[in-house]
Amino acid sequence: MPNVNDDKAGKPEATGSAAEAKEKDLEAVLPETKEEDLSEEDRALKEGLDLAVERLGDDASLHMQALEHLRTEIRSATASMTAVPKPLKFLRPHYETLKELYPAWGAGEKKSFLADILSCLAMTMAEEGSRDSLKYKLEGNKTDLGSWGHEYVRSLAGEIGQEYADRTQAEPPQPVEDLMAMVDVIAPFHVTHNAEAEAVDLLMEVQELGKLLDVAAIDETNYERICLYLLRSTNFLDNPDDLDEMLETCFELYRKQDAYTDAVRVAIKMGDKAKITNLFASCGDDLTKKQMACILGSNRVALELEDEDDLNSIIGNLKLSSYYLSLARDLDVLEPKHPDDVYKSRLSDTGGFRRSRNADVNHQSAKQNLASSFVNGFVNAGYCSDKLILGEDNTWIYMNKDQGMLSAAASLGLLQLWNMEEGLNVIDKFLYASEDKVKAGATLAIGIMCNSVNDGTDAAAGLLGEALEPGTNTDIKNAAAMGMGLAYAGSGSGTAGDLLLPLVADTETGNFDEVASAALALGQIYVGTCDEECCGTIVQRLMESTETELNQPTAVFLCVGLGLLFLGQQEKVEGMLEAVQTVEHKISKLAAVILETFAYCGTGNVLQVQKLMHLCAESLTENAEHQSAAVLGISLITAGEDVGREMALRVFDHFLHYSELPVRRAVPVALAMLYVSDPENAVIDSLSRLSHDTDAATSQAAILGLGIVGGGTNNARIAQLLRQLSEFYAREADHLFVTRVAQGLLHMGKGLMSMHPFHSDKVLMSSAAMSGILPVMFSFLNLEQTILKKHHQLLYHLVPAISPRMMMTVDEDMNVLPTSVRVGTAVETVGQAGRPKTITGFQTHNSPVLLNVNDRAELASNEFLSLTNVLEGIVILKPNPDFEDEKDEKKK
Repeated sequence: MPNVNDDKAGKPEATGSAAEAKEKDLEAVLPETKEEDLSEEDRALKEGLDLAVERLGDDASLHMQALEHLRTEIRSATASMTAVPKPLKFLRPHYETLKELYPAWGAGEKKSFLADILSCLAMTMAEEGSRDSLKYKLEGNKTDLGSWGHEYVRSLAGEIGQEYADRTQAEPPQPVEDLMAMVDVIAPFHVTHNAEAEAVDLLMEVQELGKLLDVAAIDETNYERICLYLLRSTNFLDNPDDLDEMLETCFELYRKQDAYTDAVRVAIKMGDKAKITNLFASCGDDLTKKQMACILGSNRVALELEDEDDLNSIIGNLKLSSYYLSLARDLDVLEPKHPDDVYKSRLSDTGGFRRSRNADVNHQSAKQNLASSFVNGFVNAGYCSDKLILGEDNTWIYMNKDQGMLSAAASLGLLQLWNMEEGLNVIDKFLYASEDKVKAGATLAIGIMCNSVNDGTDAAAGLLGEALEPGTNTDIKNAAAMGMGLAYAGSGSGTAGDLLLPLVADTETGNFDEVASAALALGQIYVGTCDEECCGTIVQRLMESTETELNQPTAVFLCVGLGLLFLGQQEKVEGMLEAVQTVEHKISKLAAVILETFAYCGTGNVLQVQKLMHLCAESLTENAEHQSAAVLGISLITAGEDVGREMALRVFDHFLHYSELPVRRAVPVALAMLYVSDPENAVIDSLSRLSHDTDAATSQAAILGLGIVGGGTNNARIAQLLRQLSEFYAREADHLFVTRVAQGLLHMGKGLMSMHPFHSDKVLMSSAAMSGILPVMFSFLNLEQTILKKHHQLLYHLVPAISPRMMMTVDEDMNVLPTSVRVGTAVETVGQAGRPKTITGFQTHNSPVLLNVNDRAELASNEFLSLTNVLEGIVILKPNPDFEDEKDEKKK
């Protein structure tokens, strides 16, 4: 029987020819089939278009009529596109024909007409990257764009961006005026058609963002969306000039729409006090001025307005203490807490823990009393009362040893935080104590209490200035310098600066700690200002210091003070970087890393992060302080920007697996820096694992990191972890001490406070808050020589970062006004059309309310109107004049 397959295999040519014949038959049939599939309307459209193209190759007298027909059909189909329009489908076979006709025609109206049509066809038919659409449009009518449809304009805008980049980067650069003429048409078109983000993108690509101010279509209905897009885009700009232009444009848009409260936020972000002063001068509404003053006060911006005592008192936070106590009263937490109420030792009362209570009475009485002093201060911060220190006999302070007395007395400042009226009387008697350590603590307490409060009298400078005079006890002078930095953090106070500069410049002093405290205080006071005198004095002192001085654990704070002067200033740090590299000591490497990371703080600059990662890749086991600073620097640069934070977390995970000990030790500190007062579960898990690390320094830093991450949140999960750790490390004095301090930070202000340095929907970074957090983070990198030894008062540097995490509504007379508000998780609405919901998973409460880092609040009823769009801190409400009308209408 013959094999069928063999038979087929024996006739390959016949099979091939049969297949080719079949293919030709299909080709012949397909056009007819497609033709038959068309409806009568589509067939008429196709025939009309075919005829028009045919006429363009015939009699010249018919050209205009044919072109008009093509234009009309294309325009009517592209006005709103959901799929490729039929005229474009039917003209696809004729595209090459029209391109061949074009160069043969002479210049004139007809050629311009054809260029417009070819430009629209090229949108879907030209080769990718050819930019034919733009080429033909530049030879046609450059201003008639919108009539060809929105998709066409979008396509053209993309090609303009590419063409602009090519022309400006060419050698020599080519003119771009023809492109600018089209941009002037496209930007208003996009704004008018609810594509504001695309208008901004185009203007950014052609580096003409200022033209946005001339677009007449921007009004009260769309300016908020445009400005929000501009503000969010600032996270992705690496060129400082572009950043300044974007913020300037945003500021002017807000100002033109009389959105003064939003404009003042942008001015704060720019760091331009002249703009803020001008806003107050140009604003005619007293209530709006008060709201602007509240925003300045909550962001710790030091500003004094002429002949505006009421506004100055708001900016100076004179009523902050009374508002905070009002919040505590409303939430029923005024009752002072004892440290034992925080430790909750009864919840982990196992046999091992009970034994530990009697195991080492000395370490319990000394180190644990010191821990209780810190916990008592942080937990009862701002409440003006406690159960430990403010008794009739004040014996607790004297139950501490040496430097412990200083820290215990300084905690008085935390208890009286922001309460200058009554606090001075409470602290005053300790200034005349017989023990110098207690006097020093009381001096520091004054600085802590006066933080962020300005009554115009410079009381702190007057009281602390005396303690800085030559011949004063070292401890007192040291505490006074530190107190000065805390009292005037971020203020740029000339009075405080004049008192501290001689202390830094003095090379005769026998105590280098005084120099370090004064340098750090200068950095805190003039943070982010690049003040020349301070920079010169600190770097000169670094150069003149002996090797013994620079080997001291406090020497790093000279570098931190210098770095704070350049906080967020980016390339302005270049000159100072060269200067510190001339210091002939290993500290020069550390100083260079600190300067560079501080300068790019919060920018998310990827190139800087890569440079720091490269630095950490070097395998070092000693003299690696600069590597620890680099790890912390990564979190500093990526802080405040969600994508950057996630990338940093992955980097830190790799460091833990593959890096040497100095880098690993810095990871828990860096994690804490990324998530200050923002207890994310993934970070809590990481720190919890590290808290049991075999390396003591790593585990101690991780425990304190848990306190920083949970700072002021009362997070139940962290509270449980810390209770377990207090039991686990019951026999180890140092570990137990840091665990207790972490518990105090977690329950700071009984859960009413936050240390998060970003405010106003994370648009603004508080320089004053950063100036407080960073010294503490650097002390965490060397716990054994700083906080666990005799420099535990460094923990009080957190004070400038502490603020009430509240949203309190007040009336026109600044009295508390409870109203219904919704609090939920913030939703990113940038670039979304219409008026999308800004929060999700919300609950309705009566104000005042507490806000977590990722929470947002909005008014739940129309009874009142708020004078600011971002409901944080103190929010002034005014009655809604239309609300009564709504009630009446419902009754009718």
